Amino acid sequence: MIAAAQAGRFDDLPLYDRAIETMPREELRALQLAKLKEQVAYTYQKVEHYRHLMDQMGVTPDDIRTLDDIRKLPFTDKSTLRDTYPYGLFAVDLDDIIELHASSGTTGTPIVVGYTRADMDVWSDCIARLVQMAGVVPGDIAQMAFGYGMFTGGFGLHYGLQKLGCAMIPAGSGNTERHIKMIEDYGTTVLIATPSYAMHICEVGEQMGYDWEASSLRVGLFGGEPCPPALKAELERRMHIVCTDNYGLTEVMGPGVSGECLAQRFQQHIAEDHFLAEVVDPVTGEPVAEDQVGELVLTPLDKQGIPVLRYRTHDLTRLTTEPCVCGRTHARMDKVRSRSDDMLIIRGTNVFPSQIEDVLAGIDEVTPHYHIIVETKDGMDALTVETELRPEKMSDSFEQMERMRRTIADKLKGTLLVGVNVRLVEPGGIQRTTGKAKHIDDLRQR
Repeated sequence: MIAAAQAGRFDDLPLYDRAIETMPREELRALQLAKLKEQVAYTYQKVEHYRHLMDQMGVTPDDIRTLDDIRKLPFTDKSTLRDTYPYGLFAVDLDDIIELHASSGTTGTPIVVGYTRADMDVWSDCIARLVQMAGVVPGDIAQMAFGYGMFTGGFGLHYGLQKLGCAMIPAGSGNTERHIKMIEDYGTTVLIATPSYAMHICEVGEQMGYDWEASSLRVGLFGGEPCPPALKAELERRMHIVCTDNYGLTEVMGPGVSGECLAQRFQQHIAEDHFLAEVVDPVTGEPVAEDQVGELVLTPLDKQGIPVLRYRTHDLTRLTTEPCVCGRTHARMDKVRSRSDDMLIIRGTNVFPSQIEDVLAGIDEVTPHYHIIVETKDGMDALTVETELRPEKMSDSFEQMERMRRTIADKLKGTLLVGVNVRLVEPGGIQRTTGKAKHIDDLRQR
């Protein structure tokens, strides 16, 4: 399958659900509208919170006659789920819920979501579809390096891969040397992890003398955090695998909202039969034109347990409906590199971590690992970027290291338009993590 993609024969690749994934867009939009009408009526009837909001706005389910009418409905954000914790948005009795998941709650009250049997079937279907897009086939042996527990990533990928017909190794997160031994002993062909942890597995394997080129591993399914292009390219080069990203979030389902096909390595097909996607101006909430960057807003079209209308993800992306050479007709979203709420304002200038990633990706001397520190010094914002040197670029010459540091600082300032203090960190000096990598410490006085 991957060999066919590398040869450009994308029309030879199998599709999990050809009838849905290649549906003409007119039919797909009609399906979305029919589902949207049913979902809005269901939500209005079953969830007091939405019924109250819609009554205040003077909107009824009968007002939804076109897909554009979704703009008449209220937005939902993370605070809504926290304010109604734990079951305030549930549309069914707990007797009908077969599984609960939640966010970590590290920044406040956790959000809790519940799944009916039908919800679980949709979730598994979405995952099976996206992993097939990534080059996974029935009979693959998939090793889970996500943690299980309340996080949606581990169980979501587990169920979908099993539905496709893969054998699952529920290894969980941590104990990196054990992961490498499992890959060797069990003939693992698919690795599921955050991209930062996958790189850690790669590095530990290299230190152990493990030959990644001779490994059975061939596909990496990465999610849970953005995967910068430079990190993806390095993983593919060093581990000799095809790395693909997928996207999702707990509030609307979990992983499975969109996934990367082998023809489009920097965009992801949205499961549009299950999600209606909008892109809006993050300030005004008004829609932006196709191919324009804005905030992604998602409305699940099938959710029974906890239906959500117009969920504001705060993730910045753009959509395109241009035909894909893989044959799929569903809209594609650019991979999320930035969030509207991740933007740093440094001395009046907007700075996104993705800008820093892109600059560092063009510098041969450093790895994809970095850390951003924002502090208040003498009453002013001070931005520090710690970047990790490649082993072969280390030098005993202070003058050479200082020239490199200044060059990196100048390149960052040229892009960010603010001064940056750069610290060069020895190889391995940026902390690795088994979960989502933490890139920013904002220590400013509030």
